Amino acid sequence: MIPVESIAAFTLVQTMTRAQRAKVADTAQEVSFAARKRLFEEGGHASGCWLIRSGLIALESVVPGRGAIVLQTLGPGDVLGWSWLVPPNRWQFGAVTMTPVTAVELDTGRLRTLMDADPELCCRLTRGMFDAVLDRLQNTRLRLLDVYGSPRDRVSSADASTSSSASER
Repeated sequence: MIPVESIAAFTLVQTMTRAQRAKVADTAQEVSFAARKRLFEEGGHASGCWLIRSGLIALESVVPGRGAIVLQTLGPGDVLGWSWLVPPNRWQFGAVTMTPVTAVELDTGRLRTLMDADPELCCRLTRGMFDAVLDRLQNTRLRLLDVYGSPRDRVSSADASTSSSASER
């Protein structure tokens, strides 16, 4: 358990009452990781949620034919780990620390029990997690456009090569 004040600044708990934040803080512990520490693998069993205090964590995804690519870098104030919330509880990305990291780790098994017992806490925590999910979705979309390019770009390049070939004839 950590003091409730130590998680109050995180967006994830901003809409919670002090009593709800205290319940979440009761599941938490301070952790630290060295640089280049693999926290979890894409597709593995998901458990754990971290509120990042300091340092940087790379979220990765394996792209066929390209290997692992970094989709997003998370830092202070960010939440890492929402896949524990959605069955079948498999990590959607991999995560590795880029620098030394300090964080608050939430015990997701205990959080599930609290959420089952308190529907209002469940609603507020789920909404907070949706903010993280939406952020990941937007960043993943932008990163995949970087990797693969926009379909519009491919059409424009094809048009340019067709028109240059035609003008050369």
